[in-house]
Amino acid sequence: MTNLTQLPSPCFLLEEAKLSVNLELIKRVQQASGCTIILALKGFAMWSAFPLVRDYLSGCAASSYHEARLAHDHFGGHIHLYAPAYSDAEFPELVKLSDRISFNSLHQWQRFKDQTKGVSCGLRVNPAVNEVETDRYNPCSDQSRLGIPADELTDGLPAGIEGLHVHALCECDADATERLIEAVEQRFGHLLPSLKWLNLGGGHLMTRQGYDIERLIRALKAFRHRHPSLEVVLEPGSAIAWDAGILIATVLDVIERGGINIALLDTSATAHMPDLLEMPYRAAVRDAALPGEKAFTYQLGGITCLAGDVMGDYSFDQPLKIGDQLIFEDMIHYTMVKTTMFNGVNHPAIAIQHEDGRLEVVRRFDYHDYENRLS
Repeated sequence: MTNLTQLPSPCFLLEEAKLSVNLELIKRVQQASGCTIILALKGFAMWSAFPLVRDYLSGCAASSYHEARLAHDHFGGHIHLYAPAYSDAEFPELVKLSDRISFNSLHQWQRFKDQTKGVSCGLRVNPAVNEVETDRYNPCSDQSRLGIPADELTDGLPAGIEGLHVHALCECDADATERLIEAVEQRFGHLLPSLKWLNLGGGHLMTRQGYDIERLIRALKAFRHRHPSLEVVLEPGSAIAWDAGILIATVLDVIERGGINIALLDTSATAHMPDLLEMPYRAAVRDAALPGEKAFTYQLGGITCLAGDVMGDYSFDQPLKIGDQLIFEDMIHYTMVKTTMFNGVNHPAIAIQHEDGRLEVVRRFDYHDYENRLS
């Protein structure tokens, strides 16, 4: 990789060549399976990269007015909208932007159906499969607020509904997609002949190393063969920019407390990498290892005043010192869209490393970005 010291710190860096590799693989899945794959903005909304992405994908999945507006203004193509609930104030504007709208309840459909002229409407349903280990990220529990359970649709679909939308996966493999398809056919198969489209949601992590692409293609092709009149849509979030970018940080101080060494960074888990605390998971740090595996172990701490703003413990071959650059791997999908300006800390800049190696800083943040979020 090009020398990154010329970039500001902290900084998100998208590696365009890696994004292209992911998109080529996704193109192969689309062509081989006959399915449509769209971009879920909740996972990747870096609109400076949209000119490349839209060469491969025909549209976006949005879950709010702001996401739908971003898709309309910067991506184009089809916009598939789903939200747990719509408001009276926003819905008229959402209809103007959307090609398909999925409703989370029969009550929401009844409330807004008269405003949906010209839009293909669907219902989000709960396929009742539990493929997600972390409860916080599982949309299919019995008490989930997301999707209509099968027992509410035993009498069929309301007039005007043309599609179903399911979402059950989170960074899952092809076998989970097979089980999802099986659950959809088992619980909602009687509805499929009357539909125009089925959205199988996201969580299909087809660009992760080791993912069984051929198994996914076989499952999708077989489903389409059984239901030839259905357009099948997938809307992955993570898969688009999986392992296609990093977060660059700098060591600001090194201290010792309670018998451990702590490296304080100019980035933050709570503000810039919230899934480290919410999921939780351990981020990969370039050239680092588990505590004790290498000679020098440090707890990596964030820049905010939150006591729990900690990335975890890592070991290194050499002692860390002030000014050292650390690189957090795979930080472009979900991470960037979930950042905050908590504590007023400096938000990471956004940059692209183009396929020719050229580095371009596409966005820097300053005080006014913080000021303008408040009043």
